[in-house]
Amino acid sequence: MIKEGMKAPGFTLAGKDGRPVSLDDFLGKRVVLYFYPKDNTSGCTKQAVAFAGLYDEIRSLDAEVIGISRDSSESHVRFAEKYSLPFPLLSDPDHSVTEKYGAWQEKKLYGKVSMGVVRTTVIIGKTGIIEKIMSKVKADTNAADVLDLLK
Repeated sequence: MIKEGMKAPGFTLAGKDGRPVSLDDFLGKRVVLYFYPKDNTSGCTKQAVAFAGLYDEIRSLDAEVIGISRDSSESHVRFAEKYSLPFPLLSDPDHSVTEKYGAWQEKKLYGKVSMGVVRTTVIIGKTGIIEKIMSKVKADTNAADVLDLLK
């Protein structure tokens, strides 16, 4: 399980264009890594659109936004185009990276228990050290909360 102050687990995943993207590609910048359940659902769309709206301001603070879900690269392309998302969306179909970051958890819905993605955001510092773990974030306020933390 990850903790604030430890080195962020490395990964390489397919981006929305199918090309591999590694956490190491962003060394020297802060990274806002957000895990979300599914493209084109109401909460995930609100969250992504909010990050897109604040993207220039986040980048001005020398940080990059990366979204990760189990969806395919093809799904990410459609999602990104539909909502003009300027940041990378990475595909984690076997949820291995999601698990490493503690965002794959037991969930209860209408009394039914299952495993799934719990909306989680991790802020990683310029040297790869985890600065902040935000668990069970709210889709509509997550981006603004992240911006406040980066400032």
